[in-house]
Amino acid sequence: MVFDISVAMTWILFLALFPMAFFWLRRAWRIMVKRDFSEVAIKRGEPPADAARWAPYEMTINLVAGIVVVFVILGVVSGSLEYEVWSAIAGSTIWCKFFASFALSRHAHLQTGKKTA
Repeated sequence: MVFDISVAMTWILFLALFPMAFFWLRRAWRIMVKRDFSEVAIKRGEPPADAARWAPYEMTINLVAGIVVVFVILGVVSGSLEYEVWSAIAGSTIWCKFFASFALSRHAHLQTGKKTA
């Protein structure tokens, strides 16, 4: 095996899965067990006024993404997933998690800008 840029990028992607899984599962744990809603649907560093309403959605997004990444890590370590498969699963999971969290934060903050009559 020759060490080139593709091998380096593969290792970077694989090693980055560990802290991502940790932070996502920790965030789901904080929301589900500790009832800490300070990281729910954050926009500009602030959670929405009714963060408890959006907590189940944020918890689900983080929990599903974290579990998928853990299974990818276990599949790579055990040798049961080929490179194309695990990199596709990991990449899709990362992007879907970021888009879903972004959409949830924007949707949760829509109502705070509106004035009630």
